[in-house]
Order: sequence, then structure tokens, then C-alpha cells
Amino acid sequence: MVVKDILVNLEHGLEARPIALLVQEASKYDSKIYIQSKDRRVNAKSIMGMMTLALDNGETLEVSADGDDEQVAVKGIEHFLSGK
Repeated sequence: MVVKDILVNLEHGLEARPIALLVQEASKYDSKIYIQSKDRRVNAKSIMGMMTLALDNGETLEVSADGDDEQVAVKGIEHFLSGK
């Protein structure tokens, strides 16, 4: 399992469209991927779960992945959230 804190650095934060793109990014990987914000932890592949987090730009999230491609998955999520 890989766990990493990642700072959200997206110009418009995580509104509906960026969240949909984040879910698409997470869905590329076979690993189970979770994102935690404050006391809520959701499946990063669930659009409804991600929408419930109400994430903001500048917020730090905990991303965890468990599976065969966990390292690559966390790097992909980090790349997306950092706005690169």
C-alpha cells in the first residue's frame, strides 16, 4: 500500500468537471484508490463519493492506493491534482 499527502493545485478547485476527470484518471489503474479529506474517505473511482468531499484548491488530501500498480496510480493522481 502506498499513502501520500497531495496538495490540490487546480485553478478552479475540484468542481464537477475536474472531479469527473479525476475519477477517469483513477479508473485507469487496477489498484484500489482512496482519497481522504478531513474525516471522510472515499473511493477515488466513485463520482458520487468524490462529489461528497467538496474539495477546494489549496487543500491537502491523503491519497492511498493498494494493488499491483499502486506506485504508478499515486503518481498519476498526484500529477493530476498538482495541475500539471
